[in-house]
Amino acid sequence: MAANMKSVKLRIKSVQSTMQITKAMELVASSKLRKAKERAETCRPYFQTLYETLRDIAEGNTDFSSVFAKESSNEKYCYVVIAGDRGLAGGYNANLFKCLEASGAGKDYVVLPIGKKAVEYFRRRGIPCLTEEFAEIAGVSVADCFEIANLLCGEFQKGSFGHIELCYTKFVSMLSQQPDVISMLPLSELADPKDAGEKKPVRNLILYEPDSAEVFDAIVPEYLAGLVYGGVCEALASELAARRTAMEAATSNAEEMIEKLNLYYNRARQASITQEITEIVGGAEGL
Repeated sequence: MAANMKSVKLRIKSVQSTMQITKAMELVASSKLRKAKERAETCRPYFQTLYETLRDIAEGNTDFSSVFAKESSNEKYCYVVIAGDRGLAGGYNANLFKCLEASGAGKDYVVLPIGKKAVEYFRRRGIPCLTEEFAEIAGVSVADCFEIANLLCGEFQKGSFGHIELCYTKFVSMLSQQPDVISMLPLSELADPKDAGEKKPVRNLILYEPDSAEVFDAIVPEYLAGLVYGGVCEALASELAARRTAMEAATSNAEEMIEKLNLYYNRARQASITQEITEIVGGAEGL
């Protein structure tokens, strides 16, 4: 009985130590989440407006020809995958990779991973990566997003792949984060198929210097950089919210476990005392 009580006491201390760690991680995630949430909410209008504007251009089907606007005959895909740097965030990374696998099923694709977990995931599966320079999402800046955009545009123009898609986690609320895949290039894929039959001719009221196609090709890298940066902001906020929720649940579970172990320990202690008293009384009666 004494040995059993000792093991329970050690178990209680172990759970208490774990609870201290999970509580600390919850507080750290909460403190970082406020800033990340503000940044995601600040970037979201730009992110949405940029995406909708380019979709309007795609639906308008302007009269100039651009490699970024034409339908591509190259069936190879490139996925820009934005995952987390660390684990202990519930199903955050696993859900993102499931979404990617569903989207990429049966397709030939390469990836551009952002985040340590994404790099590790694709290394284990032997999936070719365009580059691993952006392995830490926390260190990705606006300048890095422009570098990513220029790299993607250059490879797209070379014909390395014919489709670019962004896989990231959308920050819905503190308790809800939704993985999503959106098309980035070519712009012909952004057009809503419902509006295909209702397309109206576009009146060219603007003169471009040197020409509209060249101006358009200069704008597209900025469009890609804006989408990538918006995805990074959303993903960072989603990761911190998921980690905060997971650590809060882990702390709550640890508290419940400690209560049950304390109850078990007290019962075992009471049984041990009762047994000792019974032995003493039995011994006294025998004398």
